[in-house]
Amino acid sequence: MPLIRRQGRRRWIAVAVAAILLTAAAVLTAIAFPSIAATTCPGCYGLQRLQPGLYAEPGLSPARRRHVIATVAQADQRIRTFFGGRESSPDILVCLSENCYRRIGGGHERGVAVLDRAVMLSPRGADPVIAAHELTHVELHARLDGADVPQWFDEGLAVLVSEDPRYLAPTGDRCLADSHRPLPATIEDWLRAASGDPRLYAEAACQVSRWASTNGGNAAVRTLIERLSTGQAFPHIPYQPPRPGSRSNPIDAIQP
Repeated sequence: MPLIRRQGRRRWIAVAVAAILLTAAAVLTAIAFPSIAATTCPGCYGLQRLQPGLYAEPGLSPARRRHVIATVAQADQRIRTFFGGRESSPDILVCLSENCYRRIGGGHERGVAVLDRAVMLSPRGADPVIAAHELTHVELHARLDGADVPQWFDEGLAVLVSEDPRYLAPTGDRCLADSHRPLPATIEDWLRAASGDPRLYAEAACQVSRWASTNGGNAAVRTLIERLSTGQAFPHIPYQPPRPGSRSNPIDAIQP
């Protein structure tokens, strides 16, 4: 009996220590990385579930709730149209006030994809374009299955799928900014460069849209992603010149 009691006490202590460590880890994550904590447990941050996978701040009027649902539905349709369906199912957290967005760990961005498993939208990003942009990042990485692409391709594709009018012309040669310079390949280099130069998004979108147009459109992009997911290396994509007779829109059309 004494041995059994000692073993039982050791198990209880081990369980208690594990519980304390898990609690401490959760608290530290919530403090240091609130966006991760919020996307893991939206309800813990006061967000209300509007429908499966969609959360918004509480107290919204019926009209604003409908706006949020419609925004996400339109963004979802853009993803499905381009990719021919969806393979990702991220949770989406939408804030229509700056206080809400700061509380869940947001900053000055319009929206952000968190760990390729969730999307957070700020009051300035609660529209189909920004929602589709961030959802494209998640969908792309779900399809890549661990493979890497240059960050300029990731961002240019998100602009193309979201049909962002700030960085794409509506028809024809869709380039608003043509460039011969190398574009940032890593996320660190991209964030550093793009923070002061929104032209980079237009340049990346230009290269992706011209490559897609030259090689078969949306289907060519899907085929490229499938090949990358099997381990093939990202191909060299040379500078894509404008087609004869095409005309790019003026660069001053780009908005910050």
